[in-house]
Amino acid sequence: MARKTWREKLEDDKGLPRVEEIDARMSLRWGEGTFVIPAPREVDALMHAVPEGKLTTINALRQILAARHGATIACPITTGIFARIAAEAAAEDEAAGEVDITPCWRTLKTGGELNPKYPGGVQGQRERLEAEGHTVAERGKRSFVADYEKRLADLG
Repeated sequence: MARKTWREKLEDDKGLPRVEEIDARMSLRWGEGTFVIPAPREVDALMHAVPEGKLTTINALRQILAARHGATIACPITTGIFARIAAEAAAEDEAAGEVDITPCWRTLKTGGELNPKYPGGVQGQRERLEAEGHTVAERGKRSFVADYEKRLADLG
């Protein structure tokens, strides 16, 4: 059996989104309430909506997803995994000649940090961000967009 492409992984919702109660074990980390496990395409659609010159973060995506589903929080693990799948699917689409791809490089980690797991790694993300006018600064071994808060997109 052939391995699924990133695009196929993105399009496989596996019965998601789903809202669940935060159990006792998870409450130590997440508090009380409910959490949503978003569908991969929901994460991709939010990432796709970030216009040139603007940015978002995984945490901002999580806040929007939680509000959309009436949940206390959105699962940080699956949201991050689905952002990676969206990024890899965008790279596949671009390699196939598509021009309207998800601009995954505009989605940052907490604190405006670049994501080394995206296609092209930190250097690839940095080049795309700088081409759009953002300034990337190094802090130790990590890279961050300077003043990213001033350029956050309103996706709500």
